[in-house]
Amino acid sequence: MTGILLNQPVVFDWKAEAPKVEYDLKQSRITTSVNYYTVKEGFDHLKETSDDPESATLSEPIKWVTMKQKFFNAGFIAENEFSNGTVKSYVKQGDTTSLKHLEASVSLPYNDLTSGNGKYKFYFGPNHYQTLRDIPAPDYDKNVYLGWPVINLINRFIVIPVFNFFETFIGNYGVIIIILVFLLKAILFPLSYKSYISMAKMKVLKPEIDEIKERNGDDMQKVQAEQMQLYQKVGINPLSGCIPVLLQTPILLAMFNFFPNSIELRQEPFLWANDLSTYDSIFSWNTHIWGLSDTYGNHFSLFTFLMTLSTLLLTWVNNQVSTVTGPMKSVSYIMPVVFMFVLNSFPAGLSFYYLVSNLVSIGQQYVIKSFVDEDKIRAVLDENRKKFATTGGKKSKWMQRVEEAMKAREEEVKKKKK
Repeated sequence: MTGILLNQPVVFDWKAEAPKVEYDLKQSRITTSVNYYTVKEGFDHLKETSDDPESATLSEPIKWVTMKQKFFNAGFIAENEFSNGTVKSYVKQGDTTSLKHLEASVSLPYNDLTSGNGKYKFYFGPNHYQTLRDIPAPDYDKNVYLGWPVINLINRFIVIPVFNFFETFIGNYGVIIIILVFLLKAILFPLSYKSYISMAKMKVLKPEIDEIKERNGDDMQKVQAEQMQLYQKVGINPLSGCIPVLLQTPILLAMFNFFPNSIELRQEPFLWANDLSTYDSIFSWNTHIWGLSDTYGNHFSLFTFLMTLSTLLLTWVNNQVSTVTGPMKSVSYIMPVVFMFVLNSFPAGLSFYYLVSNLVSIGQQYVIKSFVDEDKIRAVLDENRKKFATTGGKKSKWMQRVEEAMKAREEEVKKKKK
C-alpha cells in the first residue's frame, strides 16, 4: 500500500494476491473478486467467474472497497467518501497457490486530509453475515451473497436467524441441517398436502383424459378444449398442483445460495465429510477424463450420489400419483442425474440438506397417501359434475381467460389457412 501527497488527492494503491486457503481451488477462485460501493450506483463488483482480466473505472464518490474471497474479505472504508478510483482483477495462468491478483486504487480527498476530516477504517475478517451487518458502512453485508432479492430476504430473515439460533446450543452442524429440514418441511406441509391432493384428483381423471386424447388424435386444440371443459365440470384448476410447488421453490433456491456462502460450515466435519463447506470426496483420481473431468470433476462425492438416488426415488414416488406420461416422464428421471454432475463439486452441506429433504418428502408422501381415499375424491368430483349439469356452472376468471386465448388461437389458425 502506498500514498503519495502532491498537493492533490492522495492516491491509495492497494494490490494483493488472494491466497488459496480453501480446499477447492476452482470454487474458491470463482468467488474471489473486488467489491465496492459507490454513492450513486450502490453495491457492485467485478465479475467473479471470469479468468480474464476485469476492471472498472469509478468516476463517482466511493464509500468502500473490498478484496473478497469465499469466506473472508479485507475492506477499506471511508467515513466520508473516496473521490474516485479504479479496480482490477485477473488470474495468473498456471498459478495454483493464489486465486487472483486484485487491485484497488482510490483517491483520498486532499481537503479531508488537511482539515483532519478524513477518517478511514480497515476491516479484515470473516464473511459472516451477522458480523458484516454491524459494520458501519452501507450494504457491507452484501459481501456475503445470499441470492436474488426474494431469495435474499428468505435467507436474511428466516434461514440465517434459525441457523444461528440452533448453533448456540448444538455444536454439530449436520444435526442442525437435519433440524432445519424438519422445521421447514413442517411449515411447508400444507402446501405439500394440497399439491398431493391435486395430483390425486388428476390421477382419478386420467382415464377420461386418455379417452379425450384417443378420440381427438393429433388435434391438440380439441384435446385442450375438451380437457378444459372436463376440469370445469368437476371443479378442478389444473394449475392448483403447480402453485404449491412454485411457492416452495424459493426455499429450495435460498438453500442453494446459503450453504455455499456459509462460513459457519467451514472446516466443520460430519460423518465421512471432513468439511461441510466443500465437497466430500471419498476417492479421487488424477487422470484427466475428457468431458467428465470438466463437468463432474476428478472426485466422487458420496453425499451428492446419495442425494441423486433419493431424488430418483422421490421422483418415482411422485410419478405413482402424477398423470405425466411419455417423454416428460423420462425427463423427470434424467434431470436428477444431470444435477449430480452439477452439484458434485458443491458443498457437502448443500448435498446433505437436499438428501435429508428428499427423504423427509418421501416420508410425507406416504403419510399423506395413508389419509387420501381415491374413491372419496372420485365421489366429490362426480358430485361436482352433477351440480354443474344442474346449474350450468359458473366459469372462473381463469377459465374465461383460457377459453378466450384458445378462441383467439383458433381464429389465427383459420386466417393462416385462408
